[in-house]
Amino acid sequence: MRRWDFVAAYLQGELQDGEVVYCHAPPGYATYGADGRPRVCRVEKPIYGMAQAGRRWQRSLFPWLREW
Repeated sequence: MRRWDFVAAYLQGELQDGEVVYCHAPPGYATYGADGRPRVCRVEKPIYGMAQAGRRWQRSLFPWLREW
């Protein structure tokens, strides 16, 4: 097989143990809390556009390919 086309592949990776990533609240959500402080969201899985997303997915895929 020469090529595979993966849809939403970046969503299939896993963050490393102890790795914590935060991002701004997405459009449409409250950007400030009741106390007036800016809101942030904790990311549980890599998301498209995140700098680490490609590497995290690659780390999940390569062991599977080696066994295949």
